[in-house]
Amino acid sequence: MRTFALATVAVLTVLGLSPAVPATAAAGASPAALQLARQPLAAGDGWASAGAGTTGGSAADDAHIFVARNRAELLAAVSGDAAPRIVFVSGRIDMNAGATCADYADPAYDLDAFLAAYDPAVWGRATKPTGPLEEARVRSARNQGDRIKIPVPANTTIIGINGARIDHGSLTLTNVANVIVRNLELTDAADCFPAWDPTDGEAGNWNSLYDLVSLSGATNVWLDHNTFSDGNNHDADQPIRLGRPYQVHDGASDIIRGSDLVTVSYNNYYDHDKTMLIGSTDTPGVDVGKLRVTIHHNRFANVVQRAPRVRFGQVDIYNNAYTATDESYGYSLGVGVESSIYAENNFFLRAEDLPDSEIVHYWKGTRITAIGTLVQIGHRTPQPVDLVAAYNAAHDPDLSPDAGWTPTLRLGLDPTADVPRLVNTTAGARRLGI
Repeated sequence: MRTFALATVAVLTVLGLSPAVPATAAAGASPAALQLARQPLAAGDGWASAGAGTTGGSAADDAHIFVARNRAELLAAVSGDAAPRIVFVSGRIDMNAGATCADYADPAYDLDAFLAAYDPAVWGRATKPTGPLEEARVRSARNQGDRIKIPVPANTTIIGINGARIDHGSLTLTNVANVIVRNLELTDAADCFPAWDPTDGEAGNWNSLYDLVSLSGATNVWLDHNTFSDGNNHDADQPIRLGRPYQVHDGASDIIRGSDLVTVSYNNYYDHDKTMLIGSTDTPGVDVGKLRVTIHHNRFANVVQRAPRVRFGQVDIYNNAYTATDESYGYSLGVGVESSIYAENNFFLRAEDLPDSEIVHYWKGTRITAIGTLVQIGHRTPQPVDLVAAYNAAHDPDLSPDAGWTPTLRLGLDPTADVPRLVNTTAGARRLGI
């Protein structure tokens, strides 16, 4: 009881309130919020429970419990010494804090001049842009990154209270271990200065820089009960520039560059394109033997692709609910180089004109176990579907239906027919009662 009381006093002090004020008055930092903030990932709950386990900032002392209600407070809360910390995000925080793309632009950058200089009819398609305008774009992007990135240290729990939402920000977990992110809504980390790459595909592509949450070299991470979306700024509404969609969003929660032992549970992903990339390159290197990720009880609603796309990793994907009814849908499960995907008891609600064969996509990988799948078309009765057989019947080369391993780190497996109800009532932010 004494430890709990001291933690409450610390929260009140950060808020500038007298410790005599009840915790319930402290902008929502209630006893229930403090209890959840000290909750570690349960033993056996996915890959993030392996190794040292994932406790986040559960051991934080009173001096390392913070409540952040604006950009400055949030950045202050994640900086400082290496001690375990709990950061409550309270209410809505805009990481732009009033700044616009024009404020980030380098004086030498001009979009119209950029488009004219690097038009394929002028620049060609053989090489990426170089020169003063590209250098100015890079400086502009760096200006934006300095403003919107939130570097999360090791041994940290970030948890939302009071309808927490971070707009236009990117949580970056780079070469850190033992982090928990829960109960946050994260929206629209739009890149003001996407990079043009004429060598990307036959017609070139615009590529953006910021993920809503980015794991790079991160280990033992738990992402739980968060909501990810583009907000009201959809890529589908962006203009066509240099003949290609001007895409301003990157991943929702990408897991790359040797990240390992990650559990992604009870999150709500919707209205986003490049949702979850696991492994950033086809070249063997730091990712080999890493990228072990569990993805369970998440909602993927009208996301275009990468739910997830996997390279190298052993990825357990079970009890997730997918809605694939938007005309922009591409695929859900991307089988990449040397990946080993084990997908079990997942539920798909799809459009009538979307074949089952398109749910899985070949990205130079060969192995995927996909069992217990149910597919529903409109209001019809869900039907069992062998996703690998459906893919193999329509595409070459064939995929092997054996991932080569069987997951053991699960707290339980729900019947597929129960998944839509369970996920739709529990996944996403604001479901934890704080």
